[in-house]
Amino acid sequence: MKRLLQTAILAGMLFALACNAPEPPAPYGAIPSPLQVQWQKMEYYMFVHFGPNTFTDVEWGHGNEDPKVFNPSQLDCRQWARIAKDAGMKAIIVTAKHHDGFCLWPSKFSTHTVRESSWKDGKGDLLRELSDACRGFGLKFGIYISPWDRNHPTYGTDEYNKVFAGTLAEALAGYGQVFEQWFDGANGEGPNGKRQEYDWPAFRDAVRRHQPEALIFGGPCRELRWVGNEAGYAGETNWATLTPNDRIIDAAENDVLGSGMENGTQWLPAEVDVSIRPGWFYSASTDDKVKSLAKLMDIYYSSVGRNGNLLLNVPPDRRGLIHPNDSTRLMELRKALDEAFAVNLAQKASIKADATRGNSAGFKAANLIDGNFDSYWATDDNRRQASLEIDFGAEREFNRLVLQEYIPLGQRVKSFAVDCGDGKQWREIARQTTIGYKRILRFPTVKSRAVRIRIEDALACPALSEIGVYKAQELLSPVNIVRSKKGEVTIFCDSKDPLIRYTTDGSEPSAASPLYSAPVPLPRGGTIKAKAYVDNDSRSSETAVAEFGLAHAKWSLTDAEGRGSDRAIDDNPLSAYILPEKRNTLTVNFGEELSLKGFTYTPVVGSKGNIRRYNLYSSSDGKKWNKIKTNASFDNIANNPVKQFVRFEQPVKASLLRLEAVETVEAGSRVSIGDIGIMN
Repeated sequence: MKRLLQTAILAGMLFALACNAPEPPAPYGAIPSPLQVQWQKMEYYMFVHFGPNTFTDVEWGHGNEDPKVFNPSQLDCRQWARIAKDAGMKAIIVTAKHHDGFCLWPSKFSTHTVRESSWKDGKGDLLRELSDACRGFGLKFGIYISPWDRNHPTYGTDEYNKVFAGTLAEALAGYGQVFEQWFDGANGEGPNGKRQEYDWPAFRDAVRRHQPEALIFGGPCRELRWVGNEAGYAGETNWATLTPNDRIIDAAENDVLGSGMENGTQWLPAEVDVSIRPGWFYSASTDDKVKSLAKLMDIYYSSVGRNGNLLLNVPPDRRGLIHPNDSTRLMELRKALDEAFAVNLAQKASIKADATRGNSAGFKAANLIDGNFDSYWATDDNRRQASLEIDFGAEREFNRLVLQEYIPLGQRVKSFAVDCGDGKQWREIARQTTIGYKRILRFPTVKSRAVRIRIEDALACPALSEIGVYKAQELLSPVNIVRSKKGEVTIFCDSKDPLIRYTTDGSEPSAASPLYSAPVPLPRGGTIKAKAYVDNDSRSSETAVAEFGLAHAKWSLTDAEGRGSDRAIDDNPLSAYILPEKRNTLTVNFGEELSLKGFTYTPVVGSKGNIRRYNLYSSSDGKKWNKIKTNASFDNIANNPVKQFVRFEQPVKASLLRLEAVETVEAGSRVSIGDIGIMN
């Protein structure tokens, strides 16, 4: 009887507690759908650009390529999937149809497909092979299909909208579950010289009919937004909400796309797309230009660590395989991330909050270190400022802090600060704005017994799901290699007291290579590789590589005006020359006749005056001019302003070269030039 009485009393107490338990916070503002929540949990996945451009060595094909050029000799989609899986990625999105109109499956809506290619005698289907490979490795599968089509004869007419809707339906219905449908925002002329008025409602309906659980990236019917650049960075402030209007589309208002909008009416989280190489498609000329580990880590912290998802492009080569340089770097990135976040110091610490919702155990601070995203700490509705203290019990070193909001209730936090101390005396070490699904703060390593997070402002009562405190290995700063106009190469590194070793014969630098101590003369051009060494040569940076053509010592400009014109030919891409208004040409005098294999144009990052279309002329005497390029384009330079390499079909002998801007990124902008160079 006594035991029964005790049980009844306990049950009564639990019932009373349950009755007095506070209600969860009401959702605030725009909130994500369950599919969007699952999407944000993916964090990191692979983009694959593959098609005729891989074989023609261009970024944007013109649609008139012979489809037989597409002929990978060793295509292995399982290799792609295995590398993605080993890299820690959760999915692969493939360019099933890029702007050139070439379909990686035998589409009945086109005559520009793998069916017409040499690959597998026209009997191949890359979407089939890749979707099967993704399922085999437990990866999700996504499809990129550009609505622009530079090949299809109906592009620019009402008929094309039906063709494209059918193309979508065909791809989405035939290859299993698709987690994301990726629409490119490009809209240019077709083979008939006309632009297309896209029927977005019809395109959306095709997606919904065949893949109801696929999220849509791009276009006015999107559920995910472009971050506004192709450099790999979300805004320091990044709201997952946005209020769309006619001006905010995937090719404009980049600052808004990067930061979102506080109190936006739709949940439109940012996807951060960037390539592991300078371009989106494979080129053998970029085999030594794969982004460094330090750069990729910075991109990760600036995308996933700023409330975005990272879509990292890894383009297969002409064999149809991911190049060893790319796969090696991906494994290095996986290893560095695993090591950085291996030990959460907060999980073995005590944690307390100065406010807890209804003083209820259901919303306690300990929920933040239980590893369960769906348990969270929250305050009462009228409490928008609060602090959390994590006490390690003894001094610990740390340099990373991870915070996550419980986004099913909306994004709430507007600003917060981080302190370190002993529980009584505190010192501020970081301050930021938004959190969202995930925020990762980096700061110099500190040694402290405790860390405190102060939420200073929020749109509604804070609701956080996870906290992590980590110590990551600090990478050595990358080595920088620059050359003066006279041809003297300077090498430097921002790490503390490094020894820099270099080579000029193409070999990999080692601890036995020459020690850099003074500028290296390289007037005729060549390749320099360099590494920084510290700790008695026990640690080294990644190898930096720089290729130089002929030095610009004899060069001059014959038609330049205004201050700083020499910056266009100073061999320094970090300097820039902005042409005067109503001027659109620049003529370089080499001071001698040269045999040119091509030329380079370096745009100015962030400039609306970068050249999109151009004419190019050469001359040996300044009187007779030969046109080398007519209305040529630097494809995608608006979104990916990297150095452009233009190879000539035949060598050109000239002592002068004239670049004429036909069109800039933004009409009416003054022409901007970071640097002009030659390939000889």
